[in-house]
Amino acid sequence: MTCGQGGADKASAVTWATLPPPLAGPPFNFSVSVCPWNLKEGLGNSSPPRPPEPPPHPQLSCHQDAVTTASDSWAGDAKPEGASSTADPSTGYSAEGKSVADLITERHLLAAFEQLRHLEMQLVAAKASHAYEEDPTGFARRAMDVCLLYDGLAAEIGAMVSETLGPHGVDAAALAELARVVRAEEEAHPAPPADGDFLRTPRRWRQHWEDAVRRSARERVRRVGSGAALGDNEGSSGLARLLAELGGLVRRDLQKVRLEVQPVYAAAGFPAWEAYLRAFHGAVAQRLQELACEARGCEQLYVLLDWASNVYGSPDFLGAPDLALPAEPLPPLLEPEVWAQLEKDYTSFLETKIANCFTGILQMEQSRWAAAEAPDVLQGRYHAPLSFDVHMLVAEHVKAAGAISAELEATTLRICARALGLFVPRFEKAFLESEAVSEPHLGAYINACEEFRTSLLARFPGIFEELEKPLAATTSSFQKHILQGFQSDVQPLFRAVCTKAWLTQDVLQPVMDKVVAFGRHLELVAPSRGQEILNEAHRFVVREYLVHALRPRERFRGVERLTGSHKMSLDAQAIGDTFQGLGSEASWLDQAIPCVSEILGETYKDDIGRHLETLIGSYQDVRREHVLALLALRRLGRRRNQRLLQRAQRLLRAAAKAGDSGATRGRVLFAEIEVPTSMDVLITCI
Repeated sequence: MTCGQGGADKASAVTWATLPPPLAGPPFNFSVSVCPWNLKEGLGNSSPPRPPEPPPHPQLSCHQDAVTTASDSWAGDAKPEGASSTADPSTGYSAEGKSVADLITERHLLAAFEQLRHLEMQLVAAKASHAYEEDPTGFARRAMDVCLLYDGLAAEIGAMVSETLGPHGVDAAALAELARVVRAEEEAHPAPPADGDFLRTPRRWRQHWEDAVRRSARERVRRVGSGAALGDNEGSSGLARLLAELGGLVRRDLQKVRLEVQPVYAAAGFPAWEAYLRAFHGAVAQRLQELACEARGCEQLYVLLDWASNVYGSPDFLGAPDLALPAEPLPPLLEPEVWAQLEKDYTSFLETKIANCFTGILQMEQSRWAAAEAPDVLQGRYHAPLSFDVHMLVAEHVKAAGAISAELEATTLRICARALGLFVPRFEKAFLESEAVSEPHLGAYINACEEFRTSLLARFPGIFEELEKPLAATTSSFQKHILQGFQSDVQPLFRAVCTKAWLTQDVLQPVMDKVVAFGRHLELVAPSRGQEILNEAHRFVVREYLVHALRPRERFRGVERLTGSHKMSLDAQAIGDTFQGLGSEASWLDQAIPCVSEILGETYKDDIGRHLETLIGSYQDVRREHVLALLALRRLGRRRNQRLLQRAQRLLRAAAKAGDSGATRGRVLFAEIEVPTSMDVLITCI
């Protein structure tokens, strides 16, 4: 029967097959106007005064009207004065003279159900005895009234559930009665009747109670931050506040359920804790889904992920160990595909954010260059803020991502590695084009690259391995520039070597002073890189000395030649001692200048060949032109020169055939010394 099927003229057509079944879910919103057979007959003044009622639930107003009318229709006329105080189920009144509607409104749920149960049984018995065969309309009207009263009672159960977590709450006795009436209904209607009688069909109030719990949780969660929009200009603070309020509400409500509501329901065998827990979990999941659609930017997405993973998912979210949210029975707070999309959106924003952070780091370094700020010295090393800034950037984002999931941490590491790999050559170019290039700055940035290598590459070898090439290239470039600065300072000082003035003056001392000062700078560079630079500086000084020794601006004869040979030996000793004192490991350079000195000063000419053999054996890159330049330092005569040259050529061929041994592999000295063809060399060749 639908709401439009009212009217006495159609009542005769009502049959058992057309009667509506009882409600399994939320009750129908029947009203008096759609049930024309429920007529009030002056019963409004027959009931005793009612106690103050709680404010009606907005969904229940139509139920209350229909329930009152249905209750009154059972009574017919007003209860006569002096009636027996014994309850008369057939009249719809209790022993105190209260109708079922009154009992429901006053929340005497068990008493109301008992009366309804009697009315139901009365109708069932009447049906079985065929008492209404002549009046099917009357039976239909009374059956519908019972349904309305049952629905009203169910609606009142929903209202009590809605008010349970409200500011005023519901007292423990009322909740206990609610649980008992649900159990009583289940016992009264254990299963659908075989004959399909809708009056005796189970009302499923337990399901209705669970639905009411879910509605209550949804409504309370939805009210948090209702109407507030997540604006981009507010960043993550607005979302963080909303989630904090949401977490506070859920925490307070579930604590109240566990400490106050659950014990009451538990006495009646009701699993209230599990029902409320799942209800709030589902409500929070739905709210997070909505917030995920509104979230914008890296910060908001991270706040959402962090709250879901670390705040809501924390064992102490509810404030007590025994109130921890179980991880296994509950479904995921966000569906896996939603979570994956959130992480994808977050990493997309994160790539842009990290690239912008590296741009900001470069700009900060450029401001320091413009201000001519010298790098600090920390723990005996040049230190640039660049290293600290990059390490903090990587550490903060990786730690934050790791708090969400291991997968997000690995993705963030890869993003940082790619961004740093692009940043290193960009930074190198900007620095070398600036006016801040100096030994301290170069040393500081060499140290920074070395720190990246020893910390990031060593800790995350599989992820940061792509960083090895740009770091090595930039470090090598900075080492090259620091050496070029040293070479440009020292090279002009070698012009006086192997001149007449050199014989009587200590022209090498200024060079050694520069070397010592340079070595002091290198002590503040990472040991491995400083050692490489010092060895290379040692090689440059020896090579530059040999350049001027092999192509002297003036020729020495007689006593001057012997004096020059002795002076060259002293210079070789000074160079070796100085670099050894600074920690140079290029001891293989120590024989080069003494060999040339001995060739220059050898008085027994036949021993010159022995000195050439020593030189060629020690330095595999000696070439024929170098031998000619050495022979040109002496006036040995054509035949002796030819013999010495032939011997040297045999030694050179043997050395070339043998190749570089392990001890001499990679050593380059004479190959970088160009010896131009001079008249003396031509005469030696002839």
